[in-house]
Amino acid sequence: MTSDVTLPPDGGRVEPVGLEVEMQRSFLDYAMSVIVSRALPDVRDGLKPVHRRVLYAMYDGGYRPDRGYSKCSRVVGDVMGQYHPHGDSAIYDTLVRLAQPWSMRLPLVDGQGNFGSPGNDPPAAMRYCLAGSTLVATDGGSVAIDAIVPGAAENSDNDIDLKVVGVNGEWVRATTMFHSGCHPTYEMSTSDGRTLTGTGNHPVLTLVGDATSIKLQWVLLEELRAGDVVPVVTGGAPVKAVSPSRGAVNAGRDLSSAVDPTIYGYVKVTAVQPAGVQPVYSLRVDSDDHAFVAGGFINHNTECRLTNVAIEMLRDIDQETVDFTPNYDGRSQEPLVLPSRFPNLLVNGAAGIAVGMATNIPPHNLVEVGSAVQWALEHPDATEEELLEECVQRIQGPDFPTGALIVGRDGIDQALRTGRGSVRMRAVIEVEEDSRGRQQLVITELPYQVNPDALAEKIADLVRDGKIQGIADIKDDTSRRTGQRLVIVLKRDAIAKVVLNNLYKHTQLQDSFGVNMLSLVDGVPRTLNIGQMISYYVEHQIEIIVRRTRFRLRKAQERAHILLALLKAQDRIDEVIALIRSSESAEAARAGLIELLEIDEVQATAILDMQLRRLAALERQKLQDEYDELMAEITDYEDILAKPGRQRTIIGEELGEIVEKFGNERRSRIVAFEGDMSLEDLIAQEDVVVTITRGGYAKRTKSDLYRAQKRGGKGVMGAQLKLDDIVEQFFVTSTHNWILFFTNKGRVYRAKAHELPETNRAARGQHVANLLAFQPDEKIASVMDIKDYSVAPYLVLATKRGLVKKTKLSDFDSNRQGGVIAINLREDDELIAARLVAPDDDLLLISRKAQSIRFHADDDMLRPMGRATSGVIGMRFGEGDELLSMEVVKDDEVDILIATDGGYAKRTKVGEYPVQGRGGKGVVTAKIVAKRGGLVGALTVRVDEEIFAITSGGGVIRTRVKEVRRAGRQTMGVRLINLPGEQTVVAVARNAEADEEEDGDET
Repeated sequence: MTSDVTLPPDGGRVEPVGLEVEMQRSFLDYAMSVIVSRALPDVRDGLKPVHRRVLYAMYDGGYRPDRGYSKCSRVVGDVMGQYHPHGDSAIYDTLVRLAQPWSMRLPLVDGQGNFGSPGNDPPAAMRYCLAGSTLVATDGGSVAIDAIVPGAAENSDNDIDLKVVGVNGEWVRATTMFHSGCHPTYEMSTSDGRTLTGTGNHPVLTLVGDATSIKLQWVLLEELRAGDVVPVVTGGAPVKAVSPSRGAVNAGRDLSSAVDPTIYGYVKVTAVQPAGVQPVYSLRVDSDDHAFVAGGFINHNTECRLTNVAIEMLRDIDQETVDFTPNYDGRSQEPLVLPSRFPNLLVNGAAGIAVGMATNIPPHNLVEVGSAVQWALEHPDATEEELLEECVQRIQGPDFPTGALIVGRDGIDQALRTGRGSVRMRAVIEVEEDSRGRQQLVITELPYQVNPDALAEKIADLVRDGKIQGIADIKDDTSRRTGQRLVIVLKRDAIAKVVLNNLYKHTQLQDSFGVNMLSLVDGVPRTLNIGQMISYYVEHQIEIIVRRTRFRLRKAQERAHILLALLKAQDRIDEVIALIRSSESAEAARAGLIELLEIDEVQATAILDMQLRRLAALERQKLQDEYDELMAEITDYEDILAKPGRQRTIIGEELGEIVEKFGNERRSRIVAFEGDMSLEDLIAQEDVVVTITRGGYAKRTKSDLYRAQKRGGKGVMGAQLKLDDIVEQFFVTSTHNWILFFTNKGRVYRAKAHELPETNRAARGQHVANLLAFQPDEKIASVMDIKDYSVAPYLVLATKRGLVKKTKLSDFDSNRQGGVIAINLREDDELIAARLVAPDDDLLLISRKAQSIRFHADDDMLRPMGRATSGVIGMRFGEGDELLSMEVVKDDEVDILIATDGGYAKRTKVGEYPVQGRGGKGVVTAKIVAKRGGLVGALTVRVDEEIFAITSGGGVIRTRVKEVRRAGRQTMGVRLINLPGEQTVVAVARNAEADEEEDGDET
C-alpha cells in the first residue's frame, strides 16, 4: 500500500483504501454511533441521549414545575443550540412524546396546548409567528399584533394583560407577547378576501380528508396550496377545533355533512406566496387549548415545563453525582447520565431501532417496581436467582398508560425472566344496549400504541369488504369528559361473541407487545431480565448516594475549615484587626495572619476577604454552633461512606417518598388466557331484576327501572302477561352471577344472569325451554343466584311435605346441560325452596296456614347428605296445610315479613320465633282473616332494605321495609298494595342492593 501513496498538490496525504474495507469500517462506526448515541437507552436512567438532553436543557434553562410554561420553540432552540445539533423537528417530536399521557406511564414534560392525540390528530406546531400587521380581536377592539407592545425589542418576551377571543368564541387572557425576530414569511389569500401572513412553520387549521374520512388538522402555512379549505370566524360564531374523523366512520359519507354550517365558516385558499423577511410575533394565551383568533383565523402553539416527577430524574445533579462531558462544540457541559431517583427505564419503558438490534421495553407500575427495588436494597447478598424470583413476585407485569387487559401470564413471565417475550393485550369492551334496543360493543380502553382512528377505519373497511358481519354502525364518542369511547353498534340478529372474536382476529382490538429489554450497560448493548435491570439500577443509585455524600462532605469540611479560622480570629480579634490595618499589602496581611493564628493560606484568604466591620461583628457563639453542627454532619457523612447498609437505607427512604407521592393503581388488568373471549367478559357487572312467571317465561330488567314507592301505592307497570300466567319468581342479582333453577321434580339447572333476555318492564321475556333442557312436566320451583360455589358451605332444600335436606354446595357445580339431581322426592311431593346455609345458622319454615318452626342448621340437628337422597322431616302440618317458604336466620337483627294474597303485610322481630327441635308443628306466625287472603310470601328483611311485591296481573311495587309496620306474630298486618279488580299478590322478594332514592308515585 505504501508504494501507491500519492501526494496531492496541497501537501496533504492520500491513502487509497479498498472500497469493501472502508464500507465495513464506516458501517461499523455508524452502527456503533446509532447504538450508543441515538437508539438505545442507558440501563441507569432509561434515557436515550436526545431525551436526556431535552430534560437537562429544560432543567438548566429553568423550565421547572414551580415556574410558568415556556414556548416549546424556546426549549427546542435551547436543546438544539447547546446539546443536540440535529433538526428541530426531531427534538420537538421527542418533547411531545415526553408530554403525552397515553405514551408515558409518568409523563416527564407538562405540556400546555395541543400535543396530539392517540389517534391521527398531530400536535400543533411548536410555534406560530404572525406578521406585525395581523389584527388580533381583543376586548378593546381589533389591534395589530405589533402594536400590543409598541417598540418591543427583537427576540424579547413582553408581559401583557389582555383579553383576546379564544377558539370557542370566549374571552381568554393573553399574558405574554413574543417578538420572535425577523424571518422569511408567506402570505395566504382566501376566497373571501382575507389574508394571513406568517412564518412558513405557522400552523393553520385546515379541513383535510377524502370520501371516507375528514378532519380538521393543523397544516403549516408553507405547505398549504390553492384549493385547500380553512375554517374562519363568521359573524362572531364560535369556531371549534374538532376532528370529524373521530365521529362516525361510515363509508361514502359526504364531506359537507360532517360539519355544522351554523358554527363553522369555510373558505378556500386561493394563493400562498412568499412575503419576504419581516418581524414576526406571537402571544401566550392562558387556556387549555392555547389558541386564539387573529386575522379571522385560529392560531395555536404549545408550551411546556418539566413535571414534578421529572425533577426526581434530575435531583442532586448539581452535587457532582454524575459525570459530565463537553457538548458538541466544547462550549458547555452535558451529563452522561441522569441521577434518575426512580427506575425510569422500567416505569416509562423505551423503544428504539438501532443497527441490527432493537429495544422494546414496556412501561410498568411505579409501586410494583419500587417494591422490587426495596427488596433488592434490603437483601444485598441475594443471588441473581433469588433476586429474579422476588422481582417476578412483586412486579405483576407491564402497566400500560392506556390501560386495557393483559391476557395470560406466560408471556409476562417469559419477558421478566429472559428479557424477551410477547405480551398479549386486549381492549376493554362492555356490551350495552342503545335507545333502539340494539346491542353495542363499547370500547373504553385500547391496547398500548393502538391508534383509535386507524382502528375505526380498519373496522369500517372490514365491514365494507364483507369480512366481518353483524356491524350496523361505528361511532367515536371519545371526549375529554368521557375519555376513550369507541362504539360498535350491532345488527339485531348479530351474536356479540362471534362479532367480537372476528374483531380480535382481524383488528388491533387484540394486539401483542413484543418485549425486548435491551439497554446499554457500560456502553454495551445487553438484553437483561428484570432482576438484572433492578440490580444495575441499585448500583447506579449507590453511586449517586456515595458521590452526593462525598460532595456534601467536602463542602462541609471546607466550610468547617473556614469557620475554624474565624473562631481563632474571634479569640484574638483586636490583634487581627490591628495586623490587617498595619499591613502594607494583602500578601503581608496574609502572611501575618498565618503566623499569628497558625492557619493556612486558604483560611487567611477567607478572613481577608471579609470586611473588617463584618469580621468584628461576627458572634462567636453563632460561629461555634455552626461549626459544631458541621462537625456532626461531617461525622454523619463519613459514617454513610463507611457503611453500605446506610447507603441502601437512604436510597430506600428517598425512593419510598417518590413512590408515595407519584405511585398509583395499576391501569392494565391481567386476566387469564382462556382462548377466545367469552361473552361474559364483555358484560358489565350491574344489578338486574330477574322475573320468572308460572308459565315459564324469564327475563332480566335493569333495577333502576323500578322506583321506590310508599306503602299503599298502586305500583309501576310490570310484565304484560297472558290471563292464565302470573309472576312467581322475582329477585335482584348481578349479571355475572349463576342462576340456579330448581324444579318441582327435584332437579337443578344453571345459567348466567346475562344469558336471560334483557327486556323492559312490560315484556314477558323468553320461555325457559329456550334456555334450559327441562324434562317433561318439569316446572321451576325455586331460583337462587350465587357468585360461585364457594359462597356458602351448604345448600338446604325443602319440599312441600316438609322434608329438608342439607348438601354441600360444591356438589352442585356441574356443566351438564340436562341438569343434575338435587333431591330424591317421595310420591306426591315437590321441591319448594332452596337456600344457602352455614352450620351456625337457623332455618325458619313457614306454612301456608301461618304456622312456623325454627331450628338450628348445625350437623347435630341436620346432618349433611348427598345429592341423591330424600332428606329428613323438618316440619309437620295440620290437615290441608303445606310448606310455603323456608328462610335462613343468621342473627336476631332481622324481621320476618309476611304478605297475603289480599295485599296485606307485616313484619315481626325474629326473636319472637322460638328455636325448637326439627320435626314439630311450630308456632303461629300470623292471624289469618279470609278477606285479607292467605299467605303468599314470607322472608327475612332488615329495616334499611326494600322489597318488591308482584301481582297476578304483572304489576310491581317497590317499597322500603320501614314502610311496613312491625307487629307481633299473631296479628294481621296492614295494607301493602292496592289491588285493582280481581288481582292478587302472588309473590314478594327482597331488593338487597336498593339505592337511596326519593319517595315518589308512578302509575
